[in-house]
Amino acid sequence: MSDLHARMAARVGDLTAVVVARCAAEAPFYGALPRATLQGEVARSIAAVHALLLRALRDGGGGPMGQGDLTRLIEWSARRAEERVPLEAVIAAYLIGAEVWWQTLTEVAEPGELAGAGGKLLACLHAALPAVVLAHQNAQEDLHSEDKRVRRALLGALLAGRPYEELAGVARVAVAGEYEVVAFAFESDPPSRLVQSSLDAFTGIPVLMDHVARIALLPDRADVPGLVARLEKDVGQPVRAAAARSSVPTAIPSAAQEAGRVLDLVRRLGRPPGCYRLDDVLLEHQLARPGDGLMRLAAKLDPLEEHPYLLETLRVFVERGLNRRQTALELCVHRNTLDYRLQRVSALTGLDLAVPAQARLIQAALVARDLAGPADRRGVTGWQGSAGAAESG
Repeated sequence: MSDLHARMAARVGDLTAVVVARCAAEAPFYGALPRATLQGEVARSIAAVHALLLRALRDGGGGPMGQGDLTRLIEWSARRAEERVPLEAVIAAYLIGAEVWWQTLTEVAEPGELAGAGGKLLACLHAALPAVVLAHQNAQEDLHSEDKRVRRALLGALLAGRPYEELAGVARVAVAGEYEVVAFAFESDPPSRLVQSSLDAFTGIPVLMDHVARIALLPDRADVPGLVARLEKDVGQPVRAAAARSSVPTAIPSAAQEAGRVLDLVRRLGRPPGCYRLDDVLLEHQLARPGDGLMRLAAKLDPLEEHPYLLETLRVFVERGLNRRQTALELCVHRNTLDYRLQRVSALTGLDLAVPAQARLIQAALVARDLAGPADRRGVTGWQGSAGAAESG
């Protein structure tokens, strides 16, 4: 095929220009590159592939591509991956180049030469593309691993209040002034990649997230409740989340601590899945401070320990905003039965639900009871006041 080799070699310069122009017109990645890059580095890469195809034509028999040629292709592909060229853009360039090469073959080859030259082209593609894809993917995996490591280090620095500027530059992340710092709790451990993909898809950017501590930095003003709802669908399980806003990077550590405390409260209180902020559990947050006050408040309801149906009635009554009709409907009891039970609660605890101040105290006692386990309330029954007398009476 020496004559055909010579005819194709004479057209290589034109072929390279045509392939470069079509890549810029048909592949968005190349279309966005500066003209100098297209005519320089991109053109040189295409010309190098044409040189391999010419060598396959010149050598005639044997394999379509030697090991040295494959090694060069693999090296080029790894370099393209390191330069962040998308794999789909690389494949598009190869296919455009093959199409242009074939069209030129049909113009310059003799009828008896075309079948053999076409077979060589297909054999070269068959040998090259799998090697190119594998090399590109391996290089991308290495890059992603390094990216993840740097991003984890960046997030760790932001959460700890350490200098982050150098890490942000390496990670190519513009650290914004404002973030929503969100802590997550799942019923079971979903795959980290699934969680990350869900967050990235919802926000439209790569989200910084620690998948061990389950805390993430979301763009300021992000729709956190909407994100939690989307995440529940994606991972197929209920999700509890707590969010705190950070107005400057130096405030991220305190926002993370706030989100963590709120999430801990939500879980201890058995709140339903959803998104919470400090304002949603402000009273509970204050009551959660350890000390005698919390234990004494929780002990107000100790007289109901042996009457679980009364405790359940009281909880539903409080959750329904002290609405007797809604409480009776939920408990499926008659209003008279509800009134009797509430009277028993007042008699046993010494607290009258009809008195606003005492009703608020009972509400707070329920929260304190949820926050302090039974073991934490032992030995404080002396603070029950008139409750013991009411029960014995």
